[in-house]
Amino acid sequence: MGSDGHSDGTVGKALDVLDMVAGHGRPVRFSDLLDRSPYPKATLYRFLQTLTNQGMLAYDADLGTYALGVRLVRLAHAAWAQSSLAPIARPFISDLATLTGETVHLAQMDQGQVLYVDKRNAARPVEMFSQAGKVGPAYCTGVGKAMLAFMSEAEVDSAIARQSFHRFGHQTLDTPEKLRAELAAIRVRGHAFDREEHEPGIICCAAPILARNGRVLGALSVTSTTARSSLAALEAEADRIKACAAQIASAAESWRFPEQG
Repeated sequence: MGSDGHSDGTVGKALDVLDMVAGHGRPVRFSDLLDRSPYPKATLYRFLQTLTNQGMLAYDADLGTYALGVRLVRLAHAAWAQSSLAPIARPFISDLATLTGETVHLAQMDQGQVLYVDKRNAARPVEMFSQAGKVGPAYCTGVGKAMLAFMSEAEVDSAIARQSFHRFGHQTLDTPEKLRAELAAIRVRGHAFDREEHEPGIICCAAPILARNGRVLGALSVTSTTARSSLAALEAEADRIKACAAQIASAAESWRFPEQG
């Protein structure tokens, strides 16, 4: 989050406030925002009023809470259609989910973190963290590591600096050195794994979606549970996953997919 000296000025501060509201995952009171805000009370209130007036936030006078506004929802839908791989990739990942019988995730990198942009459920869906629109850690997810492995050295350095390296389980890579070693192995074999590194019982095999020039567009994964599958079984789908990634990349380039931040 920014500070009062935010390098992007007023717009950057307003976006910080939007992030604060969104981060709560529910309507939030002014006092709760103030507790986490780097801005003085009057400054925070002014930003909330402006964002509400512009339809980016909605204020419930009865409950005294702020929530994301309808205008922001419209912008999010437009961004999904124009700057997300999801509309292009949907038929391909739907076919992959049908062929494998497992859940397929589609993700892109956002400021060093994984943004899930679509998800096709298996015939027998499994409850897990990853849902379209959610942001997850890059260092301990299959799609995150698949993207990191094929980014430039400068991009990897920047992304690693943003990782928390929180240890979710005994398999979690909890240092930059361990992650870098894993990324080197991923580059050799061309696909990544999640070995219950983020959630207990959740495993996956993932592949990057690469443009012809090697630029990382995103990643996709076939995900299952240790109760009904294994890493070996998921790796047996690696060629199929990579073929799907290549189809998405080809379709995206034809559409002149925009550069990712």
